[in-house]
Amino acid sequence: MSTLNYKAILHIQDSRFCYPLDGNTVELRLRTDKSDVLEGVNVIYGNKYDFYLKQQSAPMQLTFTDGSFNWYTAVIKLQDVRFVYIFELFCGGKRYFFCEDGLLDRYDFSLAYYNSFQLPYVNAADVPVGVDWFDNAVFYEIFTDRFCRGSAPKDESYVNLKWGDAPTPKSFAGGDLWGVADKLDYLQSLGVNTLYLTPIFCSTSNHKYDIYNYFDVDAQFGGKAALRRLTDEAHSRKMRIVLDAVFNHCSENTAQFADVLQHGKQSRFFDWFIVRGERPVKGNFECFGVCDYMPKWNTSNPAVQQWLIDVALYWMKEYGIDGWRLDVSDEVSHDFWRNFRRSIKKADPNCVILGENWHDSSPFLGGDQFDGVMNYSLTKALIDYIVEGNLTARQCAEKLSELYMRNTATANRQMLNLLDSHDTHRFFTLCGKNIHKLCAALSVIFVHSGAPCVYYGTELPLEGGYDPDCRRTMDWSKRGELCDVIAGLSRLRKEFVDGDIRFGSCGDLLVIERLGQHRIRLTVNGDGEPRPFVGSGRILLQHNLLNGVLGAGFVIEETED
Repeated sequence: MSTLNYKAILHIQDSRFCYPLDGNTVELRLRTDKSDVLEGVNVIYGNKYDFYLKQQSAPMQLTFTDGSFNWYTAVIKLQDVRFVYIFELFCGGKRYFFCEDGLLDRYDFSLAYYNSFQLPYVNAADVPVGVDWFDNAVFYEIFTDRFCRGSAPKDESYVNLKWGDAPTPKSFAGGDLWGVADKLDYLQSLGVNTLYLTPIFCSTSNHKYDIYNYFDVDAQFGGKAALRRLTDEAHSRKMRIVLDAVFNHCSENTAQFADVLQHGKQSRFFDWFIVRGERPVKGNFECFGVCDYMPKWNTSNPAVQQWLIDVALYWMKEYGIDGWRLDVSDEVSHDFWRNFRRSIKKADPNCVILGENWHDSSPFLGGDQFDGVMNYSLTKALIDYIVEGNLTARQCAEKLSELYMRNTATANRQMLNLLDSHDTHRFFTLCGKNIHKLCAALSVIFVHSGAPCVYYGTELPLEGGYDPDCRRTMDWSKRGELCDVIAGLSRLRKEFVDGDIRFGSCGDLLVIERLGQHRIRLTVNGDGEPRPFVGSGRILLQHNLLNGVLGAGFVIEETED
């Protein structure tokens, strides 16, 4: 019937292929085989109750190409939100239709109520709503024990690591929230306006991911007084604070688990955990990873759900916390995250919810659970392109397109884009301490849709292998080599970076364009080899561009085309 690869054509209604942008605007996506040459693609649409009589048509644009598929998109303004539609494709001089029945060479509109696609009604409650400050956010992740030791007096008998020495899993360097507050001027000079702090609540570890008291700040970090100073001073500067919510697991010393250890099934908290037996013993209860000192909460239990939600609401109410990064979020029940979101957004619609999901997270990003996730998929793509050289510039552009098409535009605008974190090797170390490659990668996360997140010390740049080596202490004895680069990227992002995104390549160079009020083009050379660069627009920012030759580095231009 067709030269088209009909098996590759895909559309799923009421999904990331069809979703509302607002109360009367819908974005549609259609996937086709990238080897198919189409003369045109249209969406034919109308009101579900008179579609057989009246149809409207709008062209779809080829906007993304990944390794296997082309993606056509259209944004439709609706007069009637009872929306039905089919697709019209032209290939080889022939006209085809695509509907629920698949690819057809003719279509009977009088029977459209059987097989058209539909978004039956755009209900206001189903429209994904973003966090309004996120578009201009520049995040900075701080591992509190290693960032800065403040001058406020405290018991330092626990400190066993000399500042600057190599850390071990059991090292305590003495950094605290007083020290973070002392460095707010410095952080603002980098353009940072949002701090993401790894856990600050009571714990016996340096990382605090095994919390035994969720309603207090660890004394090692200065207690609640230090958090009060930090949040007050940050908010007075219009900076925001995002805390780490460890709601998948807790410490074995948490009061509830201790009660279960003592009383077994007679404990009123027995069902707060997942225990196979009369009482917890090694190997018979769920925990984080293989760490039996961190038992897993039973987040399918309504009582556990409410208690953890109350934890989050407490810190929002008392300290004005602006967001939550959710640890091991993909192992927690969807039911809990839906209830969590309803409660958090009722208290503060602009409190951001970011999951720690390392893989395809589309099931969490439909507007009913997370706003975004830590974009480790982007991290991996940049490692493959810049560090390993496993991707050419064209293949990297295709990979970025594939990742972008995983999620709705609303979710893509709220991804947390990072090169490294407390859980990974330092990107600087991965790329062989090549500062130009590090800058090239930084330019991508600042121009990409979503918000950039700089891991503390990247501006030095700080070295580090896998955990715990990636958690070295900050060196305050010198000004970082990349402070000006990060400040420049932050300034550029706030002034110029908005609008739709496109990924492409030019020879050996990766090209990313933003099509907002200011049209800008980022050109990245990730392989370290000299490449000629010929720009067509006003250069806004560049790194390592000498005499028209682009080594490992980047150029950002303002363009008109």
